[in-house]
This record gives sequence, structure tokens and C-alpha cells, in this order.
Amino acid sequence: MIYAGIDIAKDKHDCFITNSDGEVLFKAFTFPNNRDGFDELYQKIISVTDDLTEVKVGLEATGHYSYNILGYLLDKGLTTFVINPLHTNLYRKSLSLRKTKTDKVDAHTIATMLMSDVNLKSYSDTSYHNEELKSLTRYRFDKVKERAKLKTSISRLVTILFPELEKHVPTLHMASVYALLSEFPSASDISSAHLTRLTNLLSVSSKGHYGKDTANLFREAARTSIGSHMPAKSLELKHTIRLIKELNSEINEIESQIKSIMDNINSPILSIPGINYRMGSMIIAEIGDFSYFDSPDKILAYAGLSPSTYQSGQLDSSYARMEKRGSKYLRYALFNATIFVCHWDPTFSAYLAKKRSEGKHYYVAISHAAKKLVRVIYRLEKSGQSYIKAA
Repeated sequence: MIYAGIDIAKDKHDCFITNSDGEVLFKAFTFPNNRDGFDELYQKIISVTDDLTEVKVGLEATGHYSYNILGYLLDKGLTTFVINPLHTNLYRKSLSLRKTKTDKVDAHTIATMLMSDVNLKSYSDTSYHNEELKSLTRYRFDKVKERAKLKTSISRLVTILFPELEKHVPTLHMASVYALLSEFPSASDISSAHLTRLTNLLSVSSKGHYGKDTANLFREAARTSIGSHMPAKSLELKHTIRLIKELNSEINEIESQIKSIMDNINSPILSIPGINYRMGSMIIAEIGDFSYFDSPDKILAYAGLSPSTYQSGQLDSSYARMEKRGSKYLRYALFNATIFVCHWDPTFSAYLAKKRSEGKHYYVAISHAAKKLVRVIYRLEKSGQSYIKAA
């Protein structure tokens, strides 16, 4: 077997190539992060073997820096392993007590890990092409988070400019309220607005739900409002609403692409009541290739939902806490999906009630239900069967 360890960087990569006899075929060398560099690496590999099935290439998971070289290696038909940097760091420390860390040393370490066969699994085409879905779901996650912050700003600004408004609407984050505040961003502006203009604005933006009575209610509330007249805050409110509208448009576009991919995947987890394509796509994207995981417990560990364990001598921790390591996106998706599944599915609802009856806090009980959900998802993905809801 031929083993090639690659240490990834932004502009260049370092590689070390050896064989199963421990013979150094190519001492650590540097090649640029471009097509010529990739071709140079490939030529070195095929110069020592004609059979690419005898080649194992390993590289660290370094986000976007490793994506292009990874795609190149997979296209060439090379068996490639993407290794957690934490594993390589611990493995390097196990080899020597000296604090030696360079790019060339890391490349040698990765090649040695491949030789030792430390329960590594090769990267698949499924995982590679799944990166598009992962990029979209994470991009959407960040956009939604950004929008949530802006919505908080809306509440803050309305409290300053027209605090009474919140008492007259179900929520501030409605199309009609945004339309009102975009044109009249303070109580003083609304109080001096023409009633006909207010009525038409609210009627159009609410699709006929609000009319003259509501417009008159808002104007009368504005005339007795304690809200401050601050043009700077009014300008900030108008700009914030505009940003939220732009984000809504972007999120809708992202979700359209996610839905298209999920329709092609046709994952059986979408048959679970309470899991829509938003949460389902995040779960699928973060887990990737289910063949990487030997059991549901491995997925739980990857999501950071496993309880931590501490035992030393006579000391045994009595308060095991969730590890919260691994993918925060997967942990978020599983936790939130579980809340909806427990609401819509009677089996999970009964399981949650059972845990609550045992005296567990709501979120602790949800974490237990999340573990049950992972086991169900794992079984469905492995079998390809749809979820059968209890009668």
C-alpha cells in the first residue's frame, strides 16, 4: 500500500509519501494550491504505483481550504480520508513528547495514521456532493440568525418611538406593521398622517385584514403616545426594516434551492411528523454519509448530545452533562426537530411525557427524546423505509 499524508494550507500544501514497509517514497515536499500543484502530486503518486486502489491519501478537515484538493483527488479515483485535526494532534503527541509541529511534520503524521489503520473511513462521493446542501443550510442558518438580531432591534426602536403600537397588534413583525413604520417611523409621523392614506396603506399591506377602524386606532394611539421624536432613531428603524425585507428575500431563495435538493434526495426522514425540509435538510447535510457511522450513538457523539463521563479512582461524577462538542448545527437541528416531532407524533409525545413524569426538566426530557429520534433517523436512512406513525 502507498500512503500519502497532506497538510492543508491556504496557498500551498505539504505532502509526505511512504509505503506499508515504512520506506519513504517522497520526503515531505511542498506543492502550490493550484492545478499545476495538484497535477504534480498526482504524477508523484502514479510514479510509484500503477494500481490506484493501493493508494490511500489522508488530509485534515480544514474547511474550505481542503475542498478543491479533495474534489481533485476523488475525481482521480483515489481513496481519500478526511481526518479530524483533533485526532491528528492527539496522535502526533502520542508519538513524541517534544512540542514539534510544522506542516511537514503534520504531513508525516497523517501518513503514519493511515499506515496504523486507526479506524478511519474513506471520504465518499456522497459526502463530497453533500457539501452543497451543507453550504446552503449553514448559509440559511446564519441569515436567519442575522434576521433575528434585526427583529430585536425593531422591538427596541419601537419601544422608543411608539411603544403603544405593540399593544394593538399580535406582533410587530407583520407586513402591515413594517409597511406602516417604513412610511411613518414614529408616533409623531403617524399622528399627523392623513386617515385615508393610513387606511389605504394598512388595507393593501394586510390584504384587507386592517381597514379604516384600525388606521384610526393607530392614529389616536399615536396622538397620546409617550414615544420620543428622534429622527435618527426613525431613520435607523426604516433601514432596519429594509434590511429585514432583503433578508427575507434571500432566505426564500436559499430555501428554494434547499427544497430542490431535498426533493432529489427524497430522504425518508421527511416522513417523520414534525420534520420539514428545513430541519430535515440540516440533519442530512451535517450527518452526510450515514455509512460513516456504525451506530446511532456515533451520530449522537458527533452532534455533542452524548453525556460526558468522568471517573477516576473512587471519584465518579454524579452529574453528567451534555458534551456539546461536534457539530453545533446538527445539535441545533436535532434539538429543534425533536420539539416539533414530540408535538406531532403520539409515540414521541408519550415518551416526552414519560421523561417529564420522572421529574426531568423539559429540556433534559427533550434531549432524551432527541436521542430516540436519532435512533429512528438512523434506522430509516439505513433501511430506506418511511416512518410509520402509531395509530
